[in-house]
Amino acid sequence: MTGDEGFGLYVHWPFCISKCPYCDFNSHVVASVDQDAWRTGLLKELAHFAQPIAGRELTSIFFGGGTPSLMDAGTAEAIIAAARTYWRTADDLEITLEANPGTVDAERFSAFHDAGINRLSMGVQALNDRDLAFLGRKHSIADARRAWENAARIFPRVSFDLIYGRPQRTVAAWRSELQEALRAVEDCGITHLSLYQLTMEQGTAMQAAHARGEFALPDEDTAAELYESTQELCEAAGFPAYEISNHARPGQASRHNRTYWRGGDYVGVGPGAHGRLTTDGATRATRQIKAPALWLKAVAASGHGTQEVAPVNPEARAEELVLMGLRLTEGLDKDRFARLAGRPLAEVLNPQALKVLRDEGHLAESATTLLALPKGRLALNAVVSALLS
Repeated sequence: MTGDEGFGLYVHWPFCISKCPYCDFNSHVVASVDQDAWRTGLLKELAHFAQPIAGRELTSIFFGGGTPSLMDAGTAEAIIAAARTYWRTADDLEITLEANPGTVDAERFSAFHDAGINRLSMGVQALNDRDLAFLGRKHSIADARRAWENAARIFPRVSFDLIYGRPQRTVAAWRSELQEALRAVEDCGITHLSLYQLTMEQGTAMQAAHARGEFALPDEDTAAELYESTQELCEAAGFPAYEISNHARPGQASRHNRTYWRGGDYVGVGPGAHGRLTTDGATRATRQIKAPALWLKAVAASGHGTQEVAPVNPEARAEELVLMGLRLTEGLDKDRFARLAGRPLAEVLNPQALKVLRDEGHLAESATTLLALPKGRLALNAVVSALLS
């Protein structure tokens, strides 16, 4: 059954108008999309996964990509309707759609709202046109402003993303940009911000340009100052962090993403989608065929495009729960960990490392929770590595 970690459905739409140079997601640029064929394919694969896990309570649906705002609103509506027939749904079912300011307008926003979308996540990424061009975005800041103002009038919950740590941007410049963003969301009633440091992902065009020395990223000290400034300004504006890169008004955290971080199950449908499903006490990782054309062909032939279903061994499951749980400012709940991992948290952690990290102010521990403090979240990968050594 669904616990407080939730149970989610992720739907992957793999198509974009253009490929951003920093993006390593499974996204593809095509001349045209057969919307009917893709609606049929996604619904078939959803039915395939739903049959063995009936009886769950679905707490969130997330349409990601790619750029899912490029799909027909009718496709989203059909998937939402099907999900409601396969599972019980929470009264406050969260249904999120990712959108780019340059791909949708107010008319399309209304269509998606009418289809059942109640939360929009918008990829703004920067608040000046020079950096938008560097990031390969096709919208201007004027486009973005119009889009988030329209979205806030139509959807009850709106989030937007920004990327910081961009080349030639000082800490002072980022503070000014973030303050501008916080004023904008205050004016519109937007309740969520996702704020990410720019990273070089293997195989992307931007990673290759960085390797050629075409631009430099902030050094480690500057990156830490950028992160700390982000936490300070958002906290002061009433947008405290609930996860390393995510900030929200009270009660406005992304329920779907929190399901990932709390270790909950989720179905993944669409090309390259991943899932985590627990049946008969065992957790299995699912992975769908990545290439859109091959996925669609497989679904037409056999009802699903699954490339792999692999057991998650107990050690890997425990490590995953620690890594994800410590990203949350609420920390890692020990009772939830024991229920999902099948053993107490104390059996997984290195006790000497835990003591040192507590003494150094990286972690705090109570009878119910293990919590990464701000100092620990800033160096989380190193903290987790030590804990699991």
